[in-house]
Amino acid sequence: MSDTATTTAYETIGGASAVRAFVDRFYDLMEGEPAYAPLRALHAPDLGPMRESLAGFLTAWLGGPRDWFAQHPGVCMMSAHARIPLNAATARQWTEAMARALADSGVEPALQARINDAFTRMAEAMAGSRSA
Repeated sequence: MSDTATTTAYETIGGASAVRAFVDRFYDLMEGEPAYAPLRALHAPDLGPMRESLAGFLTAWLGGPRDWFAQHPGVCMMSAHARIPLNAATARQWTEAMARALADSGVEPALQARINDAFTRMAEAMAGSRSA
């Protein structure tokens, strides 16, 4: 078996520090870019806890240590975001900011595309569940 057969997206990105870098870049964009103001308004004033939680979730989701899932048993993204009034516009803002954060953080283009595709499907599903 080759090493590439067992390499996770987490490892390809560069591990915990790289995940944290793109999560921080995402929240920096959300805080600083006027185009993301509606998305920012959906969040608490202090983004520190969200930065930690998203970094932990993405670490596990990308194939790294699964601590976030052990600390949040039974929580899925749909249930975690159920009370947030996400719509198509804010879902699009989220996916655009995440795509920019991944690109700005130097994630390889092929992996960016796969992650962005998954993020788009998640965001669309969450926003779509609000219109049902």
